[in-house]
Order: sequence, then structure tokens, then C-alpha cells
Amino acid sequence: MNTPQMTGSDPAIPSRAPAATAADDTVLPFEVASLDLRGRVVRLGPVVDEILEKHNYPLPVAKLVGEAVVLAVMLGSALKIDGRFIMQTQTDGPVGLLVVDFTTPGKVRACARYGKEGVEAAIAADKADAGALLGKGHLAMTIDQGADTSRYQGMVALDGGTLEDAAHEYFLRSEQIPTRVRLAVAEEITAGANGARHRWRAGGIMLQFLPKSEERARMDLDHGDAPEGVEIQAMAEDDAWVQGRALLETVEDLELIDPEISSERLAYRLFHEPGVRVFNTTDVRAECSCSRETVESMLKSFSQDDRDHMVENGKIAVTCEFCSATYDFKPSDVGANG
Repeated sequence: MNTPQMTGSDPAIPSRAPAATAADDTVLPFEVASLDLRGRVVRLGPVVDEILEKHNYPLPVAKLVGEAVVLAVMLGSALKIDGRFIMQTQTDGPVGLLVVDFTTPGKVRACARYGKEGVEAAIAADKADAGALLGKGHLAMTIDQGADTSRYQGMVALDGGTLEDAAHEYFLRSEQIPTRVRLAVAEEITAGANGARHRWRAGGIMLQFLPKSEERARMDLDHGDAPEGVEIQAMAEDDAWVQGRALLETVEDLELIDPEISSERLAYRLFHEPGVRVFNTTDVRAECSCSRETVESMLKSFSQDDRDHMVENGKIAVTCEFCSATYDFKPSDVGANG
């Protein structure tokens, strides 16, 4: 199967001084040609705020969902296909299910299921970080190009680590591309006439080593950490990758979400010495694909018994887990007995 690659070339924009103010809800690809590095910067303002405001998640859960949105946007926007990129976790932690659905070129929605008592206990014990909330399970990444094309799915284990850790492991095992990801999510609190205003902001950066020369691209076999029967090819440490990774590790969380630091300026701060080129940005928007028609069609696909049992107080009410929109139907609308 030909796997759609999460890399590629984008039309370069003219060289100019880095802008001072961030363009929210955008993805900025960049290249550090001298080091054979490519990357992407994601900046989310109203998009992540709209997604999280539709749910009354506890703060640590909201932060985790925000991180997942950034990661899914970062990976999904890099696909050179038309379709959907679905990132989903299923684990034994307090946040048992987390789903982000990204539709190219820039439409995203997300939701999470969590155990209230488990989250409250984690907060009380001061152990409400991403690893503790997720627990053990797996992270699945699915590329869906439509009904006439086979789905591609990659999966990586979650073992008490963060989403950043899972992304690193995924690219090592599934793509064999040296990759580093940084994610940041926080609330921005501003004073207003009616009191403090809380708004969510999120950002992230991904860096990948994609050497063009055969010598740099040479890989050494390393079976040490591979599961039985699986061969993993590990990239030998290249000086260019070591340098790029070291530069990326200097980025601070605040730089990823600060509205006064543009994506271009951030890329310049990190990589101006080896030289960096940025490309056209892609806009991102929060949008759910649910509709009354799709929900009605779904209900009609259920068995007669299932539909009958869904009737409460003379109606069937369905709430979308992604956007919290509620659709009310008369039993007769969907062939149920009221």
C-alpha cells in the first residue's frame, strides 16, 4: 500500500522581515535546507477556544484535548491528499477516549470522554498531567481518502507518556523519520468591562530530518527495541539532525502560544543561523460535519427495537459529542414507536 506522506513541498512566499503579530489559526511550513530539515508551526486561537468552550471539560482535560487538536492539525495539514485524518486514543486512564477529526485542507473538530471521579482524583493528587490522564492503551492515526480508497492506519502504544512521546514513537516505528514535536496549551486571561475573559490558546512545532543525499539517508539496522518479528531501521545520528534537534529544544511553551510572536518570527528565532525559509500558510477553522440530515439517516439505520428504546418524553434527542448540538426528532420522523 502506498502510504500518503506527511511531508512535501509548498510554494514559498517572498522573503520578508518576520511579522510581529501572530496570525492565529494557521499552519506555517518551513525548511532549513542547509540541515535537511522541514517543519511546521501551528498557532491556534479562536479555533481551539471554540472547540473547548463547547464542552465543560475540567482544566487538565481541556488542556489535553487542546494538545491533541494541535497535533492532529499539524499532521493532517501535512498530508498531500484530499480526505480526513483521524487521531484517536483509547486507554485505561481517566480520559478513556479522545478523538480529533481533521478534514483537509483545514477543518477540525474534537471531543473526549472522561471519568469525572478519576479526573478529580488525579487533580487532588496533583497528578493530572497528560501521561496520568491517558494511562495505558494506544493512539491510532487513520487516513481516510473516501469510499473508493482503502484506509491507512498507524498505531502506537501509550504507556503513561505524553502525546509528544507518542508522536515521536509513531514516526520512529511507522515512518522511520527522525521527528521532534512540541505542544503547548494555556488559557489567556484578559481584563474586560464585564470581568476577566478566559480564552484558550494553543500552539506547536514539528521538526523532521529528511535528508536528500544517499549518504545522509543511509540507515543502520537496529533490532534492540523492536517487538518480536518487527524490524526497526534507526537513523544514525547525523550532525545536522543533532543541531536541529538542539535548536528546537530551546523553544519555550510561551513562545508557541504568545499572540505577539508570529509563526515566522518563531521560525526565525530558532533557525536564523543555519537559514530558514517559510512557505504559504494554511488556514484552520473549527467546524463540525454533523447535520440534522446525517443524524436522521443514522437513526433510520438502527433496528426498530433500538429506535423505540430511544424515545423519551415523546421524542428522540441526539447530541453531537463533537459540537454539543442537539437534534430533536418526533418518533414518526425516524420510524420509531412513541
